[in-house]
Amino acid sequence: MRTPPLADDPRGLIQDAYLIPDIPAPECRSIFLDWAMELREPAELRKAAARLLQIFEPENQAHPMNDILKEACI
Repeated sequence: MRTPPLADDPRGLIQDAYLIPDIPAPECRSIFLDWAMELREPAELRKAAARLLQIFEPENQAHPMNDILKEACI
């Protein structure tokens, strides 16, 4: 179920990716890049990715977006 937009994901791109059953990692990466293009600073991207990971990973342990967000946090 989609929730209201998050400050770190105003268009709901990341949230929607988590709602797609069996989404492959390459598609997650494409969604992530679209989301990341809205952010201006690398530090801002890392912080936002970490916050989104904290929100979505606990209930989506095996989702491929987790690895992509983790890579963005480095």
